[in-house]
Amino acid sequence: MKTIRTGIATLFCLALLSTSPLVRAADYTLVVQPILPKDDLVRAYTPLTQYLTRQTGENIQLVTAPNFLGYWERSKQEGVYDFVLDAAHLTAFRIDRMGYEPLAKLPDVVSFSLVTGPDTLMFEANDLVGKRLATLGSPSLGAVRLAEMFPNPMRQPIIVEVDDSAQAVSKVLNGEVVAAMIPSPLVQATPGLNTVTQTAQVPHMALSASPRVPTELKAKVREALIQASQTPAGQAMLQRVNLPGFVPASADQYDGYSVLLEGLWGY
Repeated sequence: MKTIRTGIATLFCLALLSTSPLVRAADYTLVVQPILPKDDLVRAYTPLTQYLTRQTGENIQLVTAPNFLGYWERSKQEGVYDFVLDAAHLTAFRIDRMGYEPLAKLPDVVSFSLVTGPDTLMFEANDLVGKRLATLGSPSLGAVRLAEMFPNPMRQPIIVEVDDSAQAVSKVLNGEVVAAMIPSPLVQATPGLNTVTQTAQVPHMALSASPRVPTELKAKVREALIQASQTPAGQAMLQRVNLPGFVPASADQYDGYSVLLEGLWGY
């Protein structure tokens, strides 16, 4: 009888231990800027959160935003997102205003191109005043760069918001719009597009962590991302999310880019 009681007590203690916050994986959120429709974004980036969950032992869940406006409004609230994979201007905003720390970034730099279809030749952005132009919503990087080109509120193109840049290209090619603002690599990948102008380059997207994320977990995530291209598990993840890999990131690399948000509501 004593042996039975001892066994029951041991099982009870083990059950308590298994549910204790000291050993249970914590829950963290990771959001990716809404550059794709929700379902496509979930399919594209769930492999990333699954990989980070396995590598860190913590529960890192992908969350989404319906559009850039909603994303911007929630981004300004403390404690909403633990990890964020985002473009340079919004990464800089979080570093400057909210104490986020960049952990790793995609290699190289990125720019946007203002393009027209194969039968439309234009030589400057002002030729598009009053004409239909497709772009992701504000404050996406393409949209804020577009706003720089058209500072006069009385001389604007007719903005047609799209769910992703591939949709913008399709609208140009089928004649629904005259032009589109798209990431420059899409120009090389799409025969027939004419480039009106190209924006200055900025550092590529970075994954940053909020101040509430423990230092030890930040280090694990940083290492998992930077080492991903050198391990079978990491290589499989990168192939599934169609990313080339990650390199170290620092706050200095993104210094000053938050000024692209000047004039935006809430900045």
